[in-house]
Amino acid sequence: MLSPRTEIILSSIIRQYVERAAPVSSASVIAECGLDVCSATVRNEMVRLEEEGYILKPHHSAGSVPSDKGYRYYVESIKNARLPVTEQVLINHLFHQVEKEMENWLSLAVGLVSQRAHNVAVVTQPRQTSARFHRLELVTLQESLALAVLIMRGARVRQQLISFETPVGQFELNSMSGKLNEAFDGQSRSQIEKNSQVLNETEKKVRDAVVKMLQTEDEQRNEEPYLEGLNYLLEQPEFVKSQRAQSLMELVEKRRLGRMLGEEEFEGQEIKVYIGQENREESIRDYSVVLGNYGLPDEAHGMLGVIGPTRMNYEKTIAAVRYLSLVMSALVAELYGRGPGATVDEAA
Repeated sequence: MLSPRTEIILSSIIRQYVERAAPVSSASVIAECGLDVCSATVRNEMVRLEEEGYILKPHHSAGSVPSDKGYRYYVESIKNARLPVTEQVLINHLFHQVEKEMENWLSLAVGLVSQRAHNVAVVTQPRQTSARFHRLELVTLQESLALAVLIMRGARVRQQLISFETPVGQFELNSMSGKLNEAFDGQSRSQIEKNSQVLNETEKKVRDAVVKMLQTEDEQRNEEPYLEGLNYLLEQPEFVKSQRAQSLMELVEKRRLGRMLGEEEFEGQEIKVYIGQENREESIRDYSVVLGNYGLPDEAHGMLGVIGPTRMNYEKTIAAVRYLSLVMSALVAELYGRGPGATVDEAA
């Protein structure tokens, strides 16, 4: 555990290094944080921080830079960072200006997070724990051929042709869909398969088609995430005229980012931060990753994150990811009929 004064010195080194990407001297620390101590005291504290692994010296005569351990200590101290109220109001206003479509929300969210974090932002589409029945429409095409249109929770839609043994008219199809809508409302594939509703052979054929469409939805691979901000990353001093950005570009090209985010497990609205070597994915161990989840735990959820150099502005990034995750959760709740909309008031 660091003393309050040592914490102030470490925080000063991190803030200055994040801003300037240059080693920080003891004189810069004194000037930046205004400690009422002599330079020798600050130097001694910095030696202690180096001995304990919180900072590093690139060269013997150079200033100091934070280590992964130093960043981790700092992140734990600012993990409850919040966006200013003025930014929260602006974000809510922007979401109310776009059409109420998930694609629009995702595109806006990834752009806002990227702009605030000045790094690569990624957001995955909300995926249901299991697809759930909402409404079925049956439309006659020929005497014994109908189109089944299944609308699932979260406004997902699938269609399938159904061929019957005998002619079936539109009146009979309407009656059938009404019966099944009432029997299967809100149910998953497994629940429909176990449903005790008495059905005739024609209705069973429709039920089987519904089960197949839900199964296809459940088995569908995660769609590609929305990504923005590669330009911010490539402008960072760490990656200018460097091959270090190649690993991230390969992740994008191989479509690994969406799967990587989808592997995370969250509890509540927590924010996860992986710094450098803490990353499980070897190809991004030169980076830090800040992740949040959004949505409804028992219905549908997605991931929102930022990827950047370990020298990232963690306070701004954590605040942006946390708030946009809350906004997206409110929007998903609205989509599923659980909430009033995107306006979120975050406690200070």
